Amino acid sequence: MILAILKMIGCLALLMFGMKTMSEGLQKLTGGHLRAVLGTMTKHRLGGLLTGTFVTAAVQSSTATTVMTVSFVNAGLLTLKQAIPVIMGANIGTTATAWIMSIFGFQFNMSSFVWPFFGLGIALSYVRKNSVKSFGEFVFGFAFMFLGLTTLRENAVAMDLAHNEAIINFFATTSGWGMLSTLLFLLLGGILTMCVQSSAAIMAITLILCSSGVLPIYQGIALVMGENIGTTVTSNLAALSASTQARRAALAHMLFNVFGVVWVLIIFNPFVNMVCHFVGFDPNFVPQTQEEIAHASVRVTYALSGFHTAFNLCNVLLLIWFIKPMEKLICKIIKDKEDGEDFGIKFISGGLMSTAELSLYEARKEIILFAERILKMFRMVPELLRLKNDEEFAKLFARIEKYEGISDKLEMEIGEYLNKVSEGRLSPESKTKLQCMLKEISEIESIGDACYNMARVINRRYRCGEDYTEEQYRRIDGMVKFCDQMLEQMLLIVENKPEASPKAVLTLEYEINDYRKMLKEMNVNDLNAQRYSYQMGVHYMDLINDCEKLGDYVVNVVEAHTNKKFST
Repeated sequence: MILAILKMIGCLALLMFGMKTMSEGLQKLTGGHLRAVLGTMTKHRLGGLLTGTFVTAAVQSSTATTVMTVSFVNAGLLTLKQAIPVIMGANIGTTATAWIMSIFGFQFNMSSFVWPFFGLGIALSYVRKNSVKSFGEFVFGFAFMFLGLTTLRENAVAMDLAHNEAIINFFATTSGWGMLSTLLFLLLGGILTMCVQSSAAIMAITLILCSSGVLPIYQGIALVMGENIGTTVTSNLAALSASTQARRAALAHMLFNVFGVVWVLIIFNPFVNMVCHFVGFDPNFVPQTQEEIAHASVRVTYALSGFHTAFNLCNVLLLIWFIKPMEKLICKIIKDKEDGEDFGIKFISGGLMSTAELSLYEARKEIILFAERILKMFRMVPELLRLKNDEEFAKLFARIEKYEGISDKLEMEIGEYLNKVSEGRLSPESKTKLQCMLKEISEIESIGDACYNMARVINRRYRCGEDYTEEQYRRIDGMVKFCDQMLEQMLLIVENKPEASPKAVLTLEYEINDYRKMLKEMNVNDLNAQRYSYQMGVHYMDLINDCEKLGDYVVNVVEAHTNKKFST
């Protein structure tokens, strides 16, 4: 018995691995297109609903669709109001998995077909073209999924659960508890889904138990309802450390499914009987012959899949008209942060990471935000330079110092995230992109160091009681203007904006180098003419040199992003 249970766990692992591999392969193949679809087809609630449905059905992962949707909400490309229909559609799209397993896994014997799929998947993985490799990964995952499903079913048959007295007595006893029995299996389905973190895996077990005649249809459907709630609990736990918008999207998912479970429980038996009638399954019919048993074992899987689809469809038809009230309710439950500046990571979260390919998109958004914060930090420097009030000076210097510490933290957090992403399966282009991102965050952090060094130079000058001459201020302003233009161009390049120009960055770098050389010579002449003290000359040139170093770091960021080396 113990060996049989271990076999069942192994079969379940095969099924889950196959689902994950198949989903990753499809996302590698169509990830960019899916993001484009999500970004352009969600202006109306119907478009968002259909987009969420078809994208989820395509990649076989509602989590992947949710992650992409949340990233668009965080980026400001979608509002929460636009994201809710996509999440609703993802719930409909994920029901396709149950139908695939019911039709191909139970009506046909797939054990003879999976091996050619394995061969095809391996053959395609040796092709150099990345799109073909990704399709090969999908085929390989497809084969693994059905191998796991087939062996899981065969193992259940070998265990002869239909004649196991302990199991039969448990189901017979609990089936007489009425609504309490339904609530018990609903809770059990939710707990199992949270433990396994895969509603598809628990759905497969439910299909097998019901098709074997062990689990009555009503308890099986209660398990399916529990799976719907369990999968949302997992995403909400994962979103605890994420941004406000990510937690709101996860809560929308949970409220949607909890509402559905509540109204279905009120009309449970009539609703289940209606679904069974549509798929041609009589829950009260007791099959006698082998032919009737075989027919019932297939039809009961249709009843479970049909209920899963009907549950989500009816739920959508009820709630699609109340998106605005849902948004208001969610925003009241999860309020915006009251503190003015949120310095933590905003777009990425280990718990919400779906696949390596899609996670690079999350990391890119985080790097853009990192660059925006560094530009904001730099623009505090000329403001600090002109301050004369002690209290205001100390406050702004402390703020720049805080930004420098935060930039160190962001570099570490984004770097650790990218290292985790690198452990997943990545296409060669994505591997190159990941290495470029690691270089980018290192150089952006160096820009933050340069800004802090400028602030320290200004602080030393302020503490010594002397001030720059008007001519020195004018020359510093000229250098600061060059640096500001470089940082603006760098941000456009990091954002992949069409108006971005790496050549403009290189031109500004030449101008900074020439300007610094000229100012160095002029500083020697001014010192000889005793226009200011030697100490003020040192403070002045330290500031100019730090500006020149900042320009070098900006060029390094652009080189890392474009993966090209510029000769300076």
